[in-house]
Amino acid sequence: MSNPFALRCEELAGHAGNGMLERSALYREFQAEREEILRHKWFESEKAGRDVGFENALVSWVLHHRAEWRKRRRSDRAMICTETVSNGKA
Repeated sequence: MSNPFALRCEELAGHAGNGMLERSALYREFQAEREEILRHKWFESEKAGRDVGFENALVSWVLHHRAEWRKRRRSDRAMICTETVSNGKA
């Protein structure tokens, strides 16, 4: 049974082609989080000596690292905004 809520590849490619996804802050945040999960998966797989799988890495990362990662991201974004304003670029 297929997932009725999943976007088809063609639909996603169509949106990506016009830059809508790339401009979306939510999508960029999703991409950054996904990269961290994949990095965590690699480290965990190396430690285990086998592929631990995306779902196991996802659960592990959410339980052990996500809150701190999000806090750091918010802090980094706030610092960038402050620097931009103080440099007269806003």
